[in-house]
Amino acid sequence: MTDSSQGTVYLVGAGPGDPELLTLKAHRLLAACDALVYDSLVPKEVLDLVPEGCERHFVGKRRGHHSVPQPSTNAVLVELAHRHRCVVRLKGGDPFLFGRGGEEAAHLAARGIGVEVVPGVTAGIAAPAYAGIPVTHRRAGSSVTFVTGHEEIDKRRPSVNWRALATATDGLVIYMGLHNLPRIAEELITGGLAADTPVALIQQGTVAGQRCLTSTLAVVAEEARAQAFASPSIVVVGEVVDHRIDACAPEPAAVTMPIPF
Repeated sequence: MTDSSQGTVYLVGAGPGDPELLTLKAHRLLAACDALVYDSLVPKEVLDLVPEGCERHFVGKRRGHHSVPQPSTNAVLVELAHRHRCVVRLKGGDPFLFGRGGEEAAHLAARGIGVEVVPGVTAGIAAPAYAGIPVTHRRAGSSVTFVTGHEEIDKRRPSVNWRALATATDGLVIYMGLHNLPRIAEELITGGLAADTPVALIQQGTVAGQRCLTSTLAVVAEEARAQAFASPSIVVVGEVVDHRIDACAPEPAAVTMPIPF
């Protein structure tokens, strides 16, 4: 049961970067919230929607930078819910897709704190779309798998079985996969995926600075290194890449990807 004397924490998806992809419900909650807990990669235009007196807490995580531990973020949310009626936990993309929103929701619910989820547009769909790539296409297969590439492949019990995924799905959309791309490509080829399978790498999808590299599984990691691709990037693997249509791609938003440290 939730405690009616406490506030509600809203797990809100901020979308992939273009501020205009924010949902109307997210906009309404941001404009009315008493406290805001936010991640990296949230556009300044979105952060500026909160009231002037809103209490703000940055808890973002980025490879190579100091990160706020997840237990500390959980504790901040609980503490704020005891003091405020409307707490927005703002996450890039969608809170329940590689955003640890499920963990935070369970932590709050176990302590009797009300939780509501506001879905957001995820980068795994939006970044390919802004590059003119459909993540599904009836001429390119009937399945697509969203997977994180952040896990270290050489650890003893990897949570992603790349070799099995090679033949288990028609397309892959890989989040946070740039760092491990050489090993991911190697594992997929070992698992049975052809070396000439089309691959697209999209950096800073939906915002200024977006760029897209199309290649093949065999050489994409080498080409990405040569062209100095950096995070945040989305990797698309599969025949859908060959159905890219530049003419239908939306114009990336004229904002830069923030790093609010």
